[in-house]
Amino acid sequence: MLFKALILGILAGFAIWDGRVCGQHMFDRPIVTGPIVGLILGDVHTGIVMGASLELVMMGIVGIGAATPPDVVSGGILATAFAIMSGLDMDAAVALSLPIATLAQSVGILDRTINTTFLHWADRAAEEGDYKGISKALWAGAWLFWFSSFLVVFLGVLLGSNTIAGFVAALPPFILGGLKVASGMLPALGIAILMQLIFDKTNAAYLFVGFVLTALLGMSTVGVAIVGATIAYVVYQQAMQRKRDMASMAVNTMSDDLGGEL
Repeated sequence: MLFKALILGILAGFAIWDGRVCGQHMFDRPIVTGPIVGLILGDVHTGIVMGASLELVMMGIVGIGAATPPDVVSGGILATAFAIMSGLDMDAAVALSLPIATLAQSVGILDRTINTTFLHWADRAAEEGDYKGISKALWAGAWLFWFSSFLVVFLGVLLGSNTIAGFVAALPPFILGGLKVASGMLPALGIAILMQLIFDKTNAAYLFVGFVLTALLGMSTVGVAIVGATIAYVVYQQAMQRKRDMASMAVNTMSDDLGGEL
């Protein structure tokens, strides 16, 4: 148990670095961490299913500006680990993922508060032309996030799996049934949050096309994805053609102006 908790804690530490160190590679998303957790714990199938289910729930959770979103790293890893190690029903584990992520969110707020100290450290180093001091300040903030995520997942797995197993065994059936119903609603909530960010009148028609294809014509997800990719390709080609036409018109206008001056 100690070794598994240690490995999952290390995974969480490096996952929280995504977008903070070496660019954004989506390594922190549940659809990526879920299968890795399954591989570590010896149940890849559950890891893949949990990762995909949690991604539907959390796909709309993003950090915008100074806002601190729920911690998708801790929520995704711990929910998947509990589903595998404690025998927790996957629907119930999905329902628990958001409370876990919201609880870990408070740790993220604490990290950001402490990081203001490193910010002033970097400012002083910049005024003095101390490039190594700036680098140390930046890495201090990064390591703070690493250790906090490591501790949350490490302690959660080490102390929480048996507790969760006993807690689940003591729950009455109607509570577990409610969690299963909630887990069915959470993916729709995640998609709704995402749509709130990207939905506009220009793209509204494509939403209704997708609805007709799935709800009325019964097309599979793969088929809808192919149709969507085809539409995206056509729209992209048309946009590029408009740019080429505008560039050609600009060149012709400049040539006419130059010819008139001569």
